[in-house]
Amino acid sequence: MPNNNTKARKSNIPKRDNGWQEGGQNPVSDEKSLDSALRPSHWAEYIGQEGIKENLRILLHAAKGRNQPPEHILFYGPPGLGKTTLAHLVARENSSQLKVTSGPAIEKVGDLASLLTNLSPGDILFIDEIHRLNKMIEEVLYPAMEAGSLNIIIGKGPSARTIQLELPPFTLIAATTRIALLSSPLRSRFGGGTYRLEFYTLDEIKKIIERSAKILGVKLDDRATEEIAKRSRFTPRIANHLLKRCRDFSDVHKLNLNKDTVCKALKLLEIDEAGLSYSDRKILETLINKFNGGPIGLTTIAAATSEETDTIEEVNEPYLIQLGFLERTPRGRIATKKAHEHLGLKYVSH
Repeated sequence: MPNNNTKARKSNIPKRDNGWQEGGQNPVSDEKSLDSALRPSHWAEYIGQEGIKENLRILLHAAKGRNQPPEHILFYGPPGLGKTTLAHLVARENSSQLKVTSGPAIEKVGDLASLLTNLSPGDILFIDEIHRLNKMIEEVLYPAMEAGSLNIIIGKGPSARTIQLELPPFTLIAATTRIALLSSPLRSRFGGGTYRLEFYTLDEIKKIIERSAKILGVKLDDRATEEIAKRSRFTPRIANHLLKRCRDFSDVHKLNLNKDTVCKALKLLEIDEAGLSYSDRKILETLINKFNGGPIGLTTIAAATSEETDTIEEVNEPYLIQLGFLERTPRGRIATKKAHEHLGLKYVSH
């Protein structure tokens, strides 16, 4: 017989917090859900990249008129500019199911075969970071993209044989931050177009922040919006990230989300007026204070700042160069006069 104290003991066990509040409401609280909520769900909500949007509209409408799936599409450019969002919008516009994966997740030929054979006619397969695909897997992808067939080798040696599987009509949308790492044969198979996403203008970023603030239920004045936009590195993902952190700061300190609050929040994050992070400033200060502004080699900068060379080259340098704070020369990296002025340091011409 069950012990009479069982019910009492069970009642002392704390309930597990599953993110739901009383009344059946499930607020958008975790970071992943927030990112999904802020993602545009219609073309009209997608701000910027006007040339790409117009080209995609023509491609999709033409394919729909012929009752065919759109040709394969490749998006490339720095992270955070909206490549994944465009893939979702293409699928929605085409009324297609979107299957999402990434280059590193496809480890074996069998993984790709499983993905392709489970597609339904008209489905869209989105592969993020496609430059990280194994070369053997790329070879299997060529006939799938070009002829709609999958060639599988069974067995080894003299007894090996090839089986050809017909695939349903599908569209591959790929995204990459490093298009140079894609082989030429793979790039050439994106008949629907290869599109580079550009950095956004300040006005476009402000519109994105205003839209996100409405979704998050945040009241922002124009000066606060502009302050976040100026520090967002012209990238929507970063703009939304800074908006969420400013909201957190204002909620915790019970402050109105005005320019003064935004400045305090971003100072705590060590993001300055130009959008430079602590590591960005450290690289510039090291160049100027230790090496008289350069020129100096990348490996030397990495050693002096305790940063990885890949991190400096791929994360820090593109934005510093874009702002005109850093120059790459055959002799090495040079901190410009503009960088000296931004940091309040004396400039000595070379």
